[in-house]
Amino acid sequence: MPRLPPAGFQTSTPEAVLDALFLPLADDALRLPVDGSVLFLRARDGFRLREVAQPGWLCEQSFKPFADALSRSGFKTDDVDPHARFKRVLLLPPRQRDEARAWFARAARHAEDGGVVMACVPNAEGAKSAQDDLTALLGSVSHRSKHKCRVFWGVSQASTRDQGLFESWLALDRPQMNGAGYMSRPGLFAWDRIDTASALLAAHLPVDLHGEVADFGAGYGYLAAQIIARCPQVTALDLYEAEARALEPARLNLQQAARTHAREVATGFYWHDITTGVARRYDAVISNPPFHQGRADLPDLGRAFIAQAAGALRPQGCLWLVANRHLPYEATLAERFEHVRTVVAQDGFKVIEAKGVRG
Repeated sequence: MPRLPPAGFQTSTPEAVLDALFLPLADDALRLPVDGSVLFLRARDGFRLREVAQPGWLCEQSFKPFADALSRSGFKTDDVDPHARFKRVLLLPPRQRDEARAWFARAARHAEDGGVVMACVPNAEGAKSAQDDLTALLGSVSHRSKHKCRVFWGVSQASTRDQGLFESWLALDRPQMNGAGYMSRPGLFAWDRIDTASALLAAHLPVDLHGEVADFGAGYGYLAAQIIARCPQVTALDLYEAEARALEPARLNLQQAARTHAREVATGFYWHDITTGVARRYDAVISNPPFHQGRADLPDLGRAFIAQAAGALRPQGCLWLVANRHLPYEATLAERFEHVRTVVAQDGFKVIEAKGVRG
């Protein structure tokens, strides 16, 4: 259900954004604390980060593939204590404005009194608006530009911070009811609605789906909640999702679905990169897999989901998949399954059932 990636790196490469972020350090407008008291929110791995970072830096990244890349490069990616304070807080804000505002508030909260919040945004991803938001929160900021990105920074002081704005922006990241009646939060894929593809797949789920089922790329849990509502023979349901921020709303949505339909279904919630495979085996897998990055299609990602679904299914298991009609998944499906059929093609999407795992 979610799309890759959740953040705005479509118009500038991660290396370019990192290089721009550290521009104030290169021209001596800012200095790093000698004790390594630095928190990097929504951090991205890259050569420039590895070049600049010092021992003691803490990185936070909620998107599992990016978090894994940071860990492989040796960065600490532990959960951040809400009460922890740092002399420098770095941030790569997302494109979605409410989500970005919540991150600005978090950055200000983690900066010690007199600490500096630094952020960088590609110009084409709303850099000026993001700078205006941080200015509104902190009172004043400085800025530089490089690589078609804008880096901006300001001092976080409780005495001058707009406290009302600070509290309201922190609240933006709390799970909230969307227009379709599901708990969600800004920045998740289709966070404020039910996306058309997922609704199409849900409408065609077979009532006799049974046993242990996995949702690959579960998002805020819409499809999994629909399984609880529509498939009474499902006894266990595991949700796999690469964006950690989606897991809490998903848990709340499944709890509500179980209460509404008087169901007892064993559920599991996993912060996981599906492309690395899963250890368990299932009777069925459902998926609305990610298929694009910005405006560019990434069919290989969908193919990877199909391959991992085949590997996660028991021999007589089935995959229920929804995808854009133009995406060329049929060859991959035919390689991995004995029987593949298009159940419906509608509204630019296709629902496919595949069963009989090969090999």
